[in-house]
Formats: sequence, structure tokens, C-alpha cells
Amino acid sequence: MTAAVPGPGALPYRLIATDLDGTLLRGDNTVSQGSRDTLAAVTAAGAAHIIVTGRSVPWTRHVLDDLGYDGLAVCGQGGQLYDAAAHRLLTSVTLDRQLAALALAKIEAEVGPLAVAASRDGLSGEVLIGKGYVYHPELPVIHMADPGDLWAVPINKIYIQHPGGLTDDALAQAAQTVAGDLVGVVMAGEGIVELLPLGLTKATGLSLAARRLGVTAAETIAFGDMPNDIPMFAWAGYGVAMANAHPDLKAVADEVTGSNEDDGIATVLRRLFALAG
Repeated sequence: MTAAVPGPGALPYRLIATDLDGTLLRGDNTVSQGSRDTLAAVTAAGAAHIIVTGRSVPWTRHVLDDLGYDGLAVCGQGGQLYDAAAHRLLTSVTLDRQLAALALAKIEAEVGPLAVAASRDGLSGEVLIGKGYVYHPELPVIHMADPGDLWAVPINKIYIQHPGGLTDDALAQAAQTVAGDLVGVVMAGEGIVELLPLGLTKATGLSLAARRLGVTAAETIAFGDMPNDIPMFAWAGYGVAMANAHPDLKAVADEVTGSNEDDGIATVLRRLFALAG
């Protein structure tokens, strides 16, 4: 990628896109005061901050509320565009359940039985958890009594885990190999391999949001930590990986900053926007 070059007196970037988990959020799921203050300063200067997360809206809203965030948010790996001020879902892309079921069957035929979960579509869409699926205990879920519940209503993604010990990277690679013509496959974090509508990425939702905001890709700086952020880096004018990022993301980043525990986002923004440390 080639970094955008601002003109005299111009903002270095007009749009700051940040992932949540492993990027803006620390390990305890909080945002540091330093990051809050820095983001407040750059938005006061005229830039916009947009959250771009793999989490669906129901798993994101409490974070946005804590931040006092009232802009657009890209959720669900790019499939949902959410207006936080209006508490309204502007766009939502669903996963074809017939294709998803076929993809799941092909993956299990390749690697063996999987633990499965699904995110239901909509502003209040529940996350259904199947037997053996390991999830973050602070997030609300519904345990499936009947596996058929997985396909009962529209969904926006399927989560898969391999109880037999296959690594996340290996599971994602196997899923891509046998079912990549049916669904999108991303590794979004530890224990988080997802099946998505084919062609959907974080860049999909970010580009849509940017058009609404009147901002171009070249005017955008993006921060992330996992392979699901690679398309967002490819779209944005400048991509910054956290120190704790996956090697695949670091390999395509324009810069590697400090970790999510060490205010890595704030470090870069303070330098670019010439803010006091």
C-alpha cells in the first residue's frame, strides 16, 4: 500500500478505522483512557472514527455505549452497517443457509466433527451455541437444545471450532480449501473461525460507510490485529498492525505499532496528528 500524502494544513487522514478485539479493546475488554483521549482529540480536529468489527451488532452495542460512540459502525465482518446514534441497522447481509449447511458438511467430511455456533440476523440477533463450542463468558448466548435451531431463522455467520485440536489457522485453511467456493472463511481471533456470505469482508462494509461519510480509501487509516483485517488494510490508504497481531496481518501492514495493551493506536495517531504525548 502507498500512504496518503496530506496537503498543507490538511488532516493526515480523515477516517480512522479501528477493529475492536485485540486492537482498540484491551484484554479486559476496556478501552484505555489514553486511547479515549487521543480519539477524542483527532475527532475534535475533524477526522471521523469508525469501528469495524467482526462482532455482530448485539455483541458490539455495549462497547459503543461505553465509549459514547454515536457514529456509524461496521459490524459482522462487514455485513452490518449500524447507526449508533439512531440505534438502527442500516444494512445487513445474510448467509444462505442451504449453502452454509453444505459447506459445513464438506468441512466436517474433511476434518471431522465440529463445534458450531451461529449469529442470527437483526438488531437483536442472538448467538446460538452448539454443544462443545467455547465462547467468551461475558457475551450473551443461547444454548441450542436442537441442532436444527441453527437453520430456523436467517443468520449472518457460522462459527466453527475443531474439538480434536486442529489449530485455528489449519481449520481455516481446510475450510477454505473444501468450501471456499460456497462461503467466505476468515480467522478472526483465537478460537474464532467464521463462515460468511461469499465475498463479504470488512472492506465491504468499510467502503460503504466511507461513501456515506464522503471519505475515500486514500483518506483512511486502519488498525487491526487478525487475518480478517487483511481486506480492510488492502482497501485503506494506510494499514497499521498491532504488536500482538497475527503474522499474516503484519506481513501486509504499512506499520506495526504497540500492542492493544500499550495504547498502540494512540501512539500512531499522536504522531500523525501532532498531538502532545
